[in-house]
Amino acid sequence: MDAAEADGLPLFAASKKVYPQSVSGPFRRAKWAILILCLGIYYLLPFLRWDRGPNLPNQAVLADIANNRFYFFFIEIWPQEVYYFTGLLILAAFVLFLMNAIAGRLWCGYLCPQTVWTDLFLAVERAFEGDRRERMKRDEAPWTTGTLLRKTGKHTVWLIIAWWTGGAWVLYFADAPTLVHQLATFTAPLSAYVWIAILTFTTYALAGVMREQVCKFMCPWPRIQAALTDDDALNVTYRYDRGEPRVSVKQAQRLRDQGAPAGDCIDCHQCVAVCPTGIDIRDGAQLDCIQCGLCIDACDNVMAKIGRPDRLIGYDTEDNVQRRLAGEKTVYRPIRARTLIYAALIMLVGGAMLYQLATRRTAEISVLHDRAPLFVKLSDGAIRNAYALRLLNKRPEARPFALTVAGIPGIRIEAVGAPATADLRPIVTVEADTSREVRVLVTVPPDTHLDASQSITFTASDLFAGEIVRAQDHFIAP
Repeated sequence: MDAAEADGLPLFAASKKVYPQSVSGPFRRAKWAILILCLGIYYLLPFLRWDRGPNLPNQAVLADIANNRFYFFFIEIWPQEVYYFTGLLILAAFVLFLMNAIAGRLWCGYLCPQTVWTDLFLAVERAFEGDRRERMKRDEAPWTTGTLLRKTGKHTVWLIIAWWTGGAWVLYFADAPTLVHQLATFTAPLSAYVWIAILTFTTYALAGVMREQVCKFMCPWPRIQAALTDDDALNVTYRYDRGEPRVSVKQAQRLRDQGAPAGDCIDCHQCVAVCPTGIDIRDGAQLDCIQCGLCIDACDNVMAKIGRPDRLIGYDTEDNVQRRLAGEKTVYRPIRARTLIYAALIMLVGGAMLYQLATRRTAEISVLHDRAPLFVKLSDGAIRNAYALRLLNKRPEARPFALTVAGIPGIRIEAVGAPATADLRPIVTVEADTSREVRVLVTVPPDTHLDASQSITFTASDLFAGEIVRAQDHFIAP
């Protein structure tokens, strides 16, 4: 038996339901604007069209799993180009680190899907059940028909939003208008219904039921962010150098008239009432704070009513609070070594990806030398090697490629079963959006001085577009 059990204390604290109060102000307006933008993109983007030509999908953003393609407007990604997704993940990580270095958990407070959908679900809840006090009173009072109807309506709308959230997700994996019609007529693939059901449940549970519990206990980012932050990162901060000691408005005025210290904080608890995780920002930095800035709006509104300066709560640093207490000038350093390094890494990774996209080819070639035999000596003394040559065509039309080989004087190439041009270059036609493997024979004339292994270069030239791709291998001799 441990000490807690011996003292009769619980081993854990039961969660208390949080009733966030509505608030108005610049941070709340910014969150509404971001919410509308993010949800608008998420729900409507699958219906945006992009003309790629005949025989190609015209959905602007599409993960075409069946054909192993990912389309993003004018960009087409093949399975061999998965490094683009790796680059995006690295880029996203550095952007997240930069945001954290500048102003803490900006991602959590404004852009995180959990925050966005929770804000939407809270807006629905307020529409049906009223603001903080009405919801608290209704939950404490016995159930009535009105309460039942309000809660039924709320949960119904929540389920509709959650269902459409799951439905919008699957639209990114098939032609959106077609899949919507199939879903409505119950002719869609079973996998679509399964994924919609899974995402409906998770959206409803996470944004509607669990809410702040996800941020407090499930999300790893607060712990990671706490390890990455530094003393110059701005965080939502209660400026206790101004706020303490806490007294009422009338008492504060009396103390100021007497020349005694009086803080601006009147202990109204509005910052607590509006907090979506239910914390008191005046207790200092906390992992539970998502730094959404709503407490800043609430406090500014109170300060305006009592005639005191705003930003008693604001984006600041603990060091600046200490500097003000010591009578020193505050220091803000958004541009410093950490942020410059993150910005440089973002530019480096982003620049490398842009360069790769700008110079990417629509054809590829690979060569594999036959293992047995490594070479054949012909009756006239010539040496022949065999290779498996694969050509990849990323364009939506068939393309003929002329093959050549270089590296040894007099070397020549032929492709089994393929025609040749007048100058004896084999012609290999590769169909649209596919690859083709051909067996090629490379021969060196007799009496040619050869090393045991010599580097040679295979070249494939598009006869129409003029694109040239190359691959290197070795020619094996006795």
